[in-house]
Amino acid sequence: MCSWCWGFSPVIRQIKNTFADRLKISLNLGGLRPGTTTPISEQLREEILHHWHEVQRLTGQPFRFENALPEGFVYDTEPASRAVLSMGKLQAENTLAYFATIQSAFYREGRDVTQTEVLTELTLPFGIDAEEFQTLFNANALRAQTWEHFKRSRQAGVRGFPTLIWQEGEQIDTLCTGYRPWPDIESLLEQRLSAGDRP
Repeated sequence: MCSWCWGFSPVIRQIKNTFADRLKISLNLGGLRPGTTTPISEQLREEILHHWHEVQRLTGQPFRFENALPEGFVYDTEPASRAVLSMGKLQAENTLAYFATIQSAFYREGRDVTQTEVLTELTLPFGIDAEEFQTLFNANALRAQTWEHFKRSRQAGVRGFPTLIWQEGEQIDTLCTGYRPWPDIESLLEQRLSAGDRP
């Protein structure tokens, strides 16, 4: 639930389509606003919507602005992150696709992806059993793993989203932080690969 990550979603898809046979690609969740319990303020709402307009302008990604972030909305990003990890355990090959589905539901359709029922419904196109998904999603162990993802992101030096990280063994390098268009990312990855690096 990071607007710049939504803007970057087509680039992630391109990375997967272009480099999946040459790189191991994995998703680590940073937790933009995990555990938030306070309803969004009008000031924060205006700031966020300003960012949304900027993301749409620069990336072309669609947003629904009408009734976006309604009064009383609690912008907690932990449930969506936990849902993505749940999908990773049930259908690892569809993790990125489900992640994009959640993003689209939130930004394009204005759905509340902090709600278990919505996150469960979004698994249906993937043929996931709703009860199995919710059992996993609500497990304390998965909650702990979700927070571990957030911790790993901080330890890797992630301070903004999206961030592309290149890892080889224990060596971790930040390739870029923030939105970059696909030609820039393709060039960056090709340079790394031609230099002989293998993550």
